[in-house]
Amino acid sequence: MGNPKAFLTIPRQEAGYRPVHDRIHDFGEVEQTLNSKDRRTQASRCMDCGVPFCHWACPLGNKPPEWNDALYKGDYELAYRLLNSTNDFPEFTGRICPALCEKACVLNLTIHEPTTNREDEAAITEMAFQENFVRIAQPERNGKRVAVIGAGPAGLVTANQLNLKGYTVTVFEKNEAPGGLLRYGIPNFKLNKAIIDRRINVLEKEGIEFRYNQNVDVTKLPEGYDAYVVCTGTPTARDLKIPGRDLKGVYFALEMLSQQNRVLAGMEFKKDELVNAKGKDVLVIGGGDTGSDCIGTAHRQGCKSVTQIEIMPRPVEGPCDPKNPWPEYPRTLKTTSSHEEGCTRRWNINSLEFLGKDGRLTGVKVQEIDWKPNPEGGRPLMVEKGKPEVIKCEMVLLAMGFLKPEQPKFADNVFVAGDAATGASLVVRAMAGGHKAAEAVDKYLSTK
Repeated sequence: MGNPKAFLTIPRQEAGYRPVHDRIHDFGEVEQTLNSKDRRTQASRCMDCGVPFCHWACPLGNKPPEWNDALYKGDYELAYRLLNSTNDFPEFTGRICPALCEKACVLNLTIHEPTTNREDEAAITEMAFQENFVRIAQPERNGKRVAVIGAGPAGLVTANQLNLKGYTVTVFEKNEAPGGLLRYGIPNFKLNKAIIDRRINVLEKEGIEFRYNQNVDVTKLPEGYDAYVVCTGTPTARDLKIPGRDLKGVYFALEMLSQQNRVLAGMEFKKDELVNAKGKDVLVIGGGDTGSDCIGTAHRQGCKSVTQIEIMPRPVEGPCDPKNPWPEYPRTLKTTSSHEEGCTRRWNINSLEFLGKDGRLTGVKVQEIDWKPNPEGGRPLMVEKGKPEVIKCEMVLLAMGFLKPEQPKFADNVFVAGDAATGASLVVRAMAGGHKAAEAVDKYLSTK
């Protein structure tokens, strides 16, 4: 701990975003970076707590006090080694993780100014790639083969961990490129896909084989492997089956997000296949991160307006939620970079019917509601409030989450990891699931 009093004298400083008038015209990453001096100064704020809650809060068990201290001292290589020892791909979490460690940081619990762990992660990893601290491992092979089904965060971590343990790993991916939701769900303005390609290049050099456009049926796994890990995520989005669902203009969020990312990668679509918001009033149904990503994408496509509705109540404003205190995650109002770009946000709104003319969407009939305590306990009861109204729109994006997949009963040598096992969750939790799956496979095959 190089500066034991830094947290008393140095305020939290975030890198911030590019100006709105600049960033909405392209899909470049919106987040800026601090210069190396300011970044090291921010790292010095880490208190090296006697009981570091950040260790506990991170699903990967990251150790911010250790690598923040190395960063503060300017030893980027040591910082990367410490960070990479628990986090396979800190360049991903450094951009898109909600930073559970920061919510548990003692500086957050006391003065609501946690250490900038997430941004520090990204800065350390970028320096590691720039200075060639990311070395190519050459594991000694143990003669056993493992197939990983799915190249999302969980699959990539599973493959990486098993490869480093000496297994010959083949990753089967249904899409034309790896990354899963990192590539096809998260917009480029949050995660440039060159960042994924850079890491995949490392994994390939280390011996992992990737096979693309392979839509594997998990009940008929490819033959010739000693073990299998199913990392197929949560492919089924939650639908809204109300009248008018078949109107032209109603889409799942990923229909827009994945197509836009493919367009940016050079893929071409016919005009009638495009899911594009240009010149349209857009309604996003769902108040989570996916809905936020739809807002930012709609702006960059040239929409006329964006409204986001959520069936649940408006979260409390401020750093704390009295009804959900620490150590639980604070359910507070989150304003993203996409919201800052312009969006009407409404809560306690229930969707009743999609309205249209000549087969095309023209609006959505909605109802303002309240939530009342259930006298029998359990989920609160939804009650109507006021009269139904119509929100004018030509495009609706359904961003209401994903259904947890039901997996068949597998053989003893088949393991399940990530969202395929837990249901939709955070990228960092999927990565942690990859670690557990790799350990389980190694334990299983070590006894064979």
